[in-house]
This record gives sequence, C-alpha cells and structure tokens, in this order.
Amino acid sequence: MATPDQELVPLLDKDGVRLTVNDAIATVTLANPAKRNAQSPAMWRAFAEAGRLVPGSVRVVVLRGEGKSFSAGLDRQMFTPEGIEGEPSFIDLARSGDAELDAAIAGFQEGFTWWRRNDLVSIAAVQGHAIGAGFQLALACDLRVVADDVQFAMRETGLGLVPDLTGTHPLVSLVGYGRAAEICLTGRFVGAQEAVASGLANLAVPAAELDAAARDLAAAVLAAPREAVIETKALLRGAADRTYDEQRAAERAAQGRRLRDLAGIGE
Repeated sequence: MATPDQELVPLLDKDGVRLTVNDAIATVTLANPAKRNAQSPAMWRAFAEAGRLVPGSVRVVVLRGEGKSFSAGLDRQMFTPEGIEGEPSFIDLARSGDAELDAAIAGFQEGFTWWRRNDLVSIAAVQGHAIGAGFQLALACDLRVVADDVQFAMRETGLGLVPDLTGTHPLVSLVGYGRAAEICLTGRFVGAQEAVASGLANLAVPAAELDAAARDLAAAVLAAPREAVIETKALLRGAADRTYDEQRAAERAAQGRRLRDLAGIGE
C-alpha cells in the first residue's frame, strides 16, 4: 500500500533518494530496498541535492528507509578494486593528493550536514539495520524514532576506516565518550531498548507503527510557533560550545527577540 508521501509528486527521485513535500513536512526516503538502501557517493550527492530543494515553507523533514532495513551502510562494491562505475574507488582516493582527498571526503559529508539546520527539525524513522553510513545518517538528524527491530552498528573501525560522515560528534554528544568509543571500536549492535535508554533514540515502537510515530512527532513539533522552535534549536545546538554564563546570555538575547516579535516590535 502506498503511503501518503508516495502518492505525492516527488521533487527529487534519483540514485535511491526520493524527496516529497506535504505542506510543512518534507519526507526524504531511501528508496533502494533491494540493496537494503546501501549507500554510494551518488546517493550522498542526492542527499545534498534534497537539502537544497526543500522549500522554505517546510518546518520538519522526516527521513525514512523503504524495506526491512533503514540502510545497511556503504555499498560493498566501493570496497572492490574497480569500485562503482563513474566514481573514484577507495584506491583512487588513497592515491590522490592531500587537498584532493580532503575535498572528496568533504563532498561526501555535504549530504549529512544540512539535517541540523536551525530552520528545520529533522526526524529519522529507523528500522532494521542502520550500519556504518546508515547509522551516521540517522545521527545526522535532530531526533530518532526507532522500530523495535532496529540494529545500529558502527563498523568502519573493523574495516580499517573511521566514521567520517559526520557521525562521531553527535554520537559522543548523545551517549558520552566512553559508550561512543565502545560502540565504534567493537562494532557491536545496539538494539532499540539500549538506544532509548542511552539517549541514542527518543522513542521505540513496533515496526508497523514506525511511520505513524514519526508523523505524530512531526505534528507535535509543528504545534509550536516556528520562530520559537528555531530559536530554541539554536540555543540547544550551541550550548555545548558555550560556558554557563555565555549560555545564559544567549538565552537572554533569544528571549528578547521573541518578546519583541510577539509584541510586534521586532526587526
């Protein structure tokens, strides 16, 4: 059965990524279930393009994956000597100069950065496997709703790599250094119960209820005035980089803007 978002005309539908918009909610769907939504550089470019195409009227972006798995991580073809046709292989990247290699990885990361924009609230609805790049994509979002069958794992270290798709910062912020180190260095699975208990996920529900739970959370976010949500998100995102007194000052400045706006005398 088609979901309401599948019935909409997509703004983007390429390389396993589909973007639809329904009023103030955009949905980004990983749409290659036959490969368990395995990721490639083309998919990462499509993520970035989706971010550029999200209209200004959108307040909430829901990220979901079709099929039994949210995302099984990197397309294993990337690990072969020939790589993926039309893309640089890992060997090609390794042989490039420092600046070229840095630019290539920065380009990959662009698909993972826009989800935390202050003017949007992003919600990942995660079921089944969310491994490596899939785990990092879920971590790129502000909030995570998980199915009771979810299996998070960070497998990069075991492959001789590091998590480089922006996942390390939010992981440490959510679960603390010690648990983040253990998760990454062992590559073990984290299930739904632990994900909620550790702060990695906000809510766990039966798999059949996942999409509905994400929609309910989106509706709850939309119930608050947009400018108040934007200011609050900016305060929370910046809190870790401020001292206590700096955060107090940021709260005062933000509240001043809100009070003047509500009184009709804002800039």
